[in-house]
Amino acid sequence: MFHSKRMFGTPFHRFFLLFIFSVQFLHAQILVPMDQSNQRDHLRAYGLMYSAIEQGYNCHWLLNYRGGSFAILNADQNIVREAIKRGVSYESTSEGVLLTIMESLQSPAENTNTVELQKVPKIAVYSPPGAQPWDDAVTMVLTYADIPFTTIYDQEILDGSLGDYQWLHLHHEDFTGQYGKFYGSYRDAAWYINQKASFEAAAREMGYAKVSQQKGAVAQSIAAYVKEGGFLFAMCSATDSYDIALAAINTDICEPMFDGDGMTPGAAYALDYSATFAFDNFELFTNPMRYEYSNIDVTEQRIRVMKEPKDFFELFDFSAKYDVVPTILVQNHTDLVRGFYGQTTAYRPATIKPSTTILGKSVVDGAARYIHGSYGEGFWTFYGGHDPEDYQHRVGDPPTDLNNHPNSPGYRLILNNILFPAAKKPPQKT
Repeated sequence: MFHSKRMFGTPFHRFFLLFIFSVQFLHAQILVPMDQSNQRDHLRAYGLMYSAIEQGYNCHWLLNYRGGSFAILNADQNIVREAIKRGVSYESTSEGVLLTIMESLQSPAENTNTVELQKVPKIAVYSPPGAQPWDDAVTMVLTYADIPFTTIYDQEILDGSLGDYQWLHLHHEDFTGQYGKFYGSYRDAAWYINQKASFEAAAREMGYAKVSQQKGAVAQSIAAYVKEGGFLFAMCSATDSYDIALAAINTDICEPMFDGDGMTPGAAYALDYSATFAFDNFELFTNPMRYEYSNIDVTEQRIRVMKEPKDFFELFDFSAKYDVVPTILVQNHTDLVRGFYGQTTAYRPATIKPSTTILGKSVVDGAARYIHGSYGEGFWTFYGGHDPEDYQHRVGDPPTDLNNHPNSPGYRLILNNILFPAAKKPPQKT
């Protein structure tokens, strides 16, 4: 006893405690909680899981359990250290307890499920040269969560390099060749003039007479990528302008200030809606002074009446057993997400194809905010708005600091889409 007391607090004792701690986590199981009150940093938790899957840990997504929590069945001291380093909350548990939880989630009486997370996607962000990281919510949250990505643009899309990636995000791009419909407000601004000249020069270098033709070719290449099994995620104007570009492949919808000649007579009646992913029977807004592409978006009418305190959208419930894909995409620690504006904010229900799944809609006006669908062997998701933590983002606004929003439910929806391709999914419905 005397010798034991003298040994207490010595380097030997501290080493012994460290050894015991290390052995404890050699074959431990951990749960990464994603509910409201038990996760310090929801966003970085996705980065932890991306890393764990990439390293070959046995990872599972617990759908509709504590906000869509994650389980790592063969965790060790290295992944625990990584969670601590990232500031991600975790709970150590026994194999028996965790397996019992996972088994209970398979009960037919509960709207819960588990999916294995097998292989992380290689991520590409389609973004123009010179874009600032804070210009795009996806770029910001990937950086914050420490999830690796590669920035690509038109040349990489058109030369076939897109096939090297399994996940593609579209920066808030204008695929119609109308330069974001900024003509009315910024046509005399140096940045607008320089950007237009740069885009025109790039189109000519790639062998296209017009930017609209080049962007249309890019849109078609992306559609082929999705059809072959790729995953497409887009926000803000990259959603509706993308579908409009696909529909207008065989007609000119640009006025002279955009491409040097007039629209094709009757262009609005020559749109091919069968080529689009999400939208159908929409009306083009061809006035160059109008900061809107079509009646797909509802920003113009809602901005006059919608007030920030009342602007929320609701995530729908889906069957975790039979509608696994949409269930994955709506995992969150709250069903109500604060709304936010963009050039394209939300989608008019009358313009949405019946094949499109609405994942979330505005509580006040019923406009769709978050939609999803399949195309060929692949999937796509469109998310209205620009920045989930900047209610009315304007040109020149300061960047959002995600250190101030580690539990943002709006940003969580982006990260659901990041991990979605890693999930073992059931065969698609036919």
